[in-house]
Amino acid sequence: MEVMLALIIATLVGCGVYLTLRARTFPVILGITLLSYGVNLFVFVSGRLSLNQVPVVGMSENPSDPLPQALVLTAIVIGFAMTAFLVVLALRGQGEMKSDHVDGGSDGEDG
Repeated sequence: MEVMLALIIATLVGCGVYLTLRARTFPVILGITLLSYGVNLFVFVSGRLSLNQVPVVGMSENPSDPLPQALVLTAIVIGFAMTAFLVVLALRGQGEMKSDHVDGGSDGEDG
């Protein structure tokens, strides 16, 4: 189970880094989103989740830690707001510069 989760996290982060390094705005936004998914999964898994345990001290013998769950929930909300802001920013940049390159170059230019 740990190996599968490690491979999933590595795939999300690897794809996120690859897409973030692209020269177009939509792959960059998608890459940042995949990076945030990978980090959220890493933080969630690092909390040592246990089945059928309540996150309240004193209610069970071995309670689960509620902090990673709260951090991931907060990160999801912040990530959604950041993604919405980046999409609006990319649409405005494309409308003003008539290009979706992250450096503002035209479609015919190289690097």
